[in-house]
Amino acid sequence: MTSAYQDSDDERPDDNAVPVALSADSSTAEPGSRAVIYLRVSSAGQVKTDYDPEGISIPAQRVACQRKAEQLGITIVDEYIEPGRTATEMSKRVAFQQMLTRVRNLHDVDYIIVYKLSRMARNRLDDAIVMADLRKRGVALVSATESIDDSPVGQLMHGILATFNEYQSRESGADITYKMGQKARNGGTIGRARLGYLNVFDRFDGREIRTIAVDPERAPLVQLAFELYATGNYTLDELSDELTDRGLRTRPTARHPAKQVSINKLSQMLRDRYYLGYVIYKDEEIPGRHERLIDNDLFDRVQDILQPRSTAKERRRVHHHYLKGSLFCGLCHRAGITQRMIVQHTTNSRGAEYTYFFCRNKQNGSCQAPHINVTLIEDAVETHYASIRFSARFIADIRAHIARVIDEQETAERLLHDQLTTELQALDIREENLIDLAADATIPQPKIKTKLRELAHQRNRLTERLTTTTENLSDSARLIEAALELLENPQDLYRRCDDQQRRLLNQTIFHGLYVDDDHITDRSLREPFGQLHTIQQATQTSTPDPDTSTEPENTNRPAPQRGDGPALTDGVRILLQGVGSALCSSKTPKVELRGLEPLTFPGFMPSELLSSNFG
Repeated sequence: MTSAYQDSDDERPDDNAVPVALSADSSTAEPGSRAVIYLRVSSAGQVKTDYDPEGISIPAQRVACQRKAEQLGITIVDEYIEPGRTATEMSKRVAFQQMLTRVRNLHDVDYIIVYKLSRMARNRLDDAIVMADLRKRGVALVSATESIDDSPVGQLMHGILATFNEYQSRESGADITYKMGQKARNGGTIGRARLGYLNVFDRFDGREIRTIAVDPERAPLVQLAFELYATGNYTLDELSDELTDRGLRTRPTARHPAKQVSINKLSQMLRDRYYLGYVIYKDEEIPGRHERLIDNDLFDRVQDILQPRSTAKERRRVHHHYLKGSLFCGLCHRAGITQRMIVQHTTNSRGAEYTYFFCRNKQNGSCQAPHINVTLIEDAVETHYASIRFSARFIADIRAHIARVIDEQETAERLLHDQLTTELQALDIREENLIDLAADATIPQPKIKTKLRELAHQRNRLTERLTTTTENLSDSARLIEAALELLENPQDLYRRCDDQQRRLLNQTIFHGLYVDDDHITDRSLREPFGQLHTIQQATQTSTPDPDTSTEPENTNRPAPQRGDGPALTDGVRILLQGVGSALCSSKTPKVELRGLEPLTFPGFMPSELLSSNFG
């Protein structure tokens, strides 16, 4: 248990102390009879329940404390009021810390009077530390409604009350958490409504229910935000300005007026599945009772734009280009430095516009690489795509070896299934024999029951193994097949893509492209492309590739059996396992090789790229 008590040292620095305004009565009251009262309510809403600005609770506490002071014959010299502060965090209670600072520094307080002990603390550790500090300074704590004093019985009562107050606080917290969870599981919204919705009261069958309604002022603008961003023509910064011009503002609160929606708030909103009609509670997605503002198609299109920009860590402000976020300086790369290339637009005296890429390190003078015309870089990237092509023979070999590995796996699984089934059948026979023996009253029954329990445990273990198959490599194989398909003729594919599709393709295949002058001098491939290229280079070194051989290729013959076949098979097996381990196990990947379905494994582009360019 951690204390929220701020400090209890005598040597607390004066500059850290909270200033205290002295009461006029503190100097006239006799020592030994000077008291301060401490008044607190837990929430700010409790001071807004009456025409009196203090509400009802604080004045009632004050009256009880004054009555107790009169009974004891002591003088109240000051009071400290905490309107809306929890008792579990003493360090956040300003008035309480002011009172303790006065006790330590001015030594003009003999008693602290509270309405109840729970008004001071709901944490046993805090209570013990504060009481030790007060006793050391000769200050007594008095409760207006409870019998606590320095007598043994009073101290016993104090300890019991402190324990009960902490229990009550924790029990109330657990009860609130349970009810919040139940509300969420019923589709209710916890807390303040999202932008585009309002917290409202719905009167139903004589009951007043707190629920969520669509905000008629802001909901259309929230929908507009998704629609505009789905065009791909807006950055978050630009979208924020556009929505502000159209009238979207945050909801005003008592402390903050309505203002422009920030970039961070927009980013959260565009990713929030609440607008699809769901609520999230403890990582569980639950259909909500609120009205959805966005359909699935629009939401998915927005995610398709957000994800690539996040993947490339692209900071889009004013200048747009599909290579932004994917190009890095080759000169810095040779020096062991990784630095992105950024875009610059210039206009000459005749009004002609030119676009260049240059290394960001040129801005501080640490890189001497020249500015490069964007057209030259675009041509260089297109040319580079020819270098990442997989040969026809390599693709055929990989497919053959994948089929072999999958077949071996399926054979092993069938054998394991047969072995486990045989073991379960043997257990059934042993169990039936034991049940027959149990009918014989002369045989000790406890021993038979023990044996039956052991058999039940073995059956559960075998059944679990039977239903749990070994790691399935089929999904990984489909992903590798999709990678082979992409790089069967990547340059032709790249030429047929539009700018948005080129952005997605670049970020799917490359971690980065390194540019020196107007050439691509190096690259960093994402997986599984990198591993596949490593395998292809290794096989080309040991065996000439028919694609580059002068001997005509017989396209009707089966894939050749090379001398390095087992090594290649092992490489494919490792690749399959590596890709499989990198996949998110909570979602089954779905890959269709002809572009009819989304291609969904780490780093891959959405379905529109394949469906537009594979037929």
